[in-house]
Amino acid sequence: MVPTLPELVASEHLPGTLGSALVIIDHCLCRGLSGRNWIENWLRPVKIDGLEEKLSQCRKDLEAVNSRLCGTELSPEARKSLEKEKNSLMNKASNYEKELKLLRQENRKNMLLSVAIFILLTLIYTYWTM
Repeated sequence: MVPTLPELVASEHLPGTLGSALVIIDHCLCRGLSGRNWIENWLRPVKIDGLEEKLSQCRKDLEAVNSRLCGTELSPEARKSLEKEKNSLMNKASNYEKELKLLRQENRKNMLLSVAIFILLTLIYTYWTM
């Protein structure tokens, strides 16, 4: 049976304000985030880096396709094939940009939440130690 938050705070396992604050944080984190979410949060910067690399490669490929389209005389079939490849690359780049935007927004939200929790704990600690 998982103890409730008031039971955790009232327990004598970690006496003092800082101990209670640590118990509260631990309780919130254990209840609010499953193991999968923790892993996703830790891997988010890796995902962002990977997506940025994919987007960069996609843009390089798109430039190469554009230069081939503009640079030489092509048969109608070759031109059609290159235009199809160009559209595919543009769609990929658009999807990567959307996913990057969502990951960055989530990153920003988590960072603000972390700062808010830190400030709140600092205020609580200062209030009870004065």
